Amino acid sequence: MANPARTLSYETEKTTETRPGVTAERRRGRGAVTNSVGRFEPYSRSLEDDGWDSLGDLPPFKTDISFEAVRKIITRNQSPDISFDRSINPYRGCEHGCVYCFARPTHSYLGLSPGLDFETRLTVKPNAAELLEKELAHPGYQVRTMALGTNTDPYQPIEREHRITRSVLEVLAKTKHPVGIVTKSALVTRDIDILAPMAAEGLVRVAVSITSLDADLARTLEPRAPTPSRRLETVRQLTEAGIPTTVMTAPIIPALNDEEIERLLDAAKGAGATSAGYVLLRLPYEIKDLFQEWLAEHRPDRLNHVMSLVKSTRGGKAYQAEWGKRMIGDGVYAWTIGRRFELATKRLGLNQNRTSLRKDLFTPPARKGEQLALF
Repeated sequence: MANPARTLSYETEKTTETRPGVTAERRRGRGAVTNSVGRFEPYSRSLEDDGWDSLGDLPPFKTDISFEAVRKIITRNQSPDISFDRSINPYRGCEHGCVYCFARPTHSYLGLSPGLDFETRLTVKPNAAELLEKELAHPGYQVRTMALGTNTDPYQPIEREHRITRSVLEVLAKTKHPVGIVTKSALVTRDIDILAPMAAEGLVRVAVSITSLDADLARTLEPRAPTPSRRLETVRQLTEAGIPTTVMTAPIIPALNDEEIERLLDAAKGAGATSAGYVLLRLPYEIKDLFQEWLAEHRPDRLNHVMSLVKSTRGGKAYQAEWGKRMIGDGVYAWTIGRRFELATKRLGLNQNRTSLRKDLFTPPARKGEQLALF
């Protein structure tokens, strides 16, 4: 068990600071090391040992679920860096606990921590399917591919019970609306009965994210996500069902998993994937601190080397938010990663026949009070 009074040192953009860690026992099975408040809060909080070992009496972090009746479910974006302009996220927060998750800072907008709160204090949107039907039925709606699970994983563990993602897919299938899914979870195979018929009509594509083939590394980076072998088996089951499947080698982390690029792609091809993509590690806002805390805890010998290489791909900073560079970085090291990925996918015949999903089959749901057509 870690020393309750231990502090973690890590490098920030301007200075070196310390933050108190949460005891290993309290955060067992979680990704983040700390639970510092978000950047919008007027006060900060920290744990201090008062000499009576009071920190040892605190309970472990448990998953807490709340419900939110949202007014809209489709989120729009105008980013030139991504291939979709609309998305649905059935949940806020993600129990997978991936320490590098670019969505963590969104918890700051809720007055919660991007650290342990993000993976333990989750929100379910129970009226997602109902809202989706209403929004698709709007007279001005123009169909384009819907992205499912862009901010948090739509198949994270709580989906087994709440089935919000499945209810959304049922609406998309009924209206023949194209959808692209991104997940780390094997739970996506539960919905093959919906996805396979959609795939037969050119309406769906699934991307499975595999960060590393090293089970030990994956366990600490993504503590509650399925093992690498389970994810490869997921790719196999999806492709055998006729569902076009992409493998995302993401994120690529310099000096941590970048040596695996070719092996990951070989394994993806062997499992049946027809295409692949990658994203270079992104460390916006609080994530740069959370990730450095994780390195100090799990890979202290690599902390300085990893961050030095990360900064070499981000113009000397921990992160670079410019369009066109956010996903792939800049500089010699980033170029080398991109070139290796390009050569490997070409050798394996990946990304050769990527077709667009169909939009012409879309049939809007009837609006409330609208009389159905006779023919």
